[in-house]
Amino acid sequence: MQTPSRTELPLTSSSSGCGCCSAETLSAPFAGEGVEYSVEGLTCGGCVASVQRSVSAVDGVESATVDLAPGGVSRLTITGSAEPSAVKDAVTAAGYSLTKS
Repeated sequence: MQTPSRTELPLTSSSSGCGCCSAETLSAPFAGEGVEYSVEGLTCGGCVASVQRSVSAVDGVESATVDLAPGGVSRLTITGSAEPSAVKDAVTAAGYSLTKS
């Protein structure tokens, strides 16, 4: 039996998402929207949650999402009108390093 190619597999509608994706993930900013920062030291989902929680508490942050790159530099994207220095302080308070803003 031949395995179907990726294009032959059924896909879920982007409006409903799938069982492993939450609506929050689907509403995350697209590339080019928001402000991006590079964060070092993240190794797991717990690290991601810690940074997102800390940055989300900053005045002016509407949303904060992290794209984890284990062993590398992860990308933090925020929307809103937060001051970059406040974002840096929040990432540092969570125990990680902001490498570029």
